[in-house]
Amino acid sequence: MSAEIYCAIDTNELARAKTLAAQLAGHVGGLKIGMEYFYAHGAAGYRALVDHAVPIFLDLKLHDIPNTVASAVRALAPLEPALLNVHAGGGAAMMRAAADAAAEANDNGFSAPTMLAVTVLTSLEEADLQAMGVSGAPRDQVLRLAGLARANGMDGVVCSAHEIEPLRAEMGLDFKLIVPGIRPAGSATHDQKRVMTPQAAQKAGADILVIGRAITGADNPAMAAQSIAADLAGEG
Repeated sequence: MSAEIYCAIDTNELARAKTLAAQLAGHVGGLKIGMEYFYAHGAAGYRALVDHAVPIFLDLKLHDIPNTVASAVRALAPLEPALLNVHAGGGAAMMRAAADAAAEANDNGFSAPTMLAVTVLTSLEEADLQAMGVSGAPRDQVLRLAGLARANGMDGVVCSAHEIEPLRAEMGLDFKLIVPGIRPAGSATHDQKRVMTPQAAQKAGADILVIGRAITGADNPAMAAQSIAADLAGEG
């Protein structure tokens, strides 16, 4: 089974985002909207992309005290994102509060989002973690945080492709693995450090591949997305 492709709409330009959403409708499994776009355009900008009927991963990486994060989840629930995330580094109580707040969405007439916890950013490697006082390799920290996330109501995690296999082994098939830092062969890594090709990440067991510049920077984003999807189907 092929992994889904979510295209990262990493821009603060409303017109650019709307154009990309229109071009990619029907060619990707969903769109990822991050802080850059959401902070610039808010709920109105979000709804402008929802018009294209593509599932949206609202990548805001919520990280604060439990009550504040729960309140933020409740405030975002009417937007009905397919996926919403928090930082696992916020701790057990924060993740549990977020999960409980998300579950309230169904009672209020909204579709509850799949709740994800960000483990270790793909821009970080072992030396970066050591500088922050975290011992061990990124894989060790990812596994620790993923276990904490699952125990406190998260439906899955955001991780690098290099942690997919150990996470699958420990967390099982129902735990969602959303993987950024995906670069087709020959693509620049930019500010990412722990990267992998789409085919390798799918083979390792990713559920969703988040791909940005390899699609959005192409002359024909729809064709670029179709090409990656075709390669994945051949590997499925």
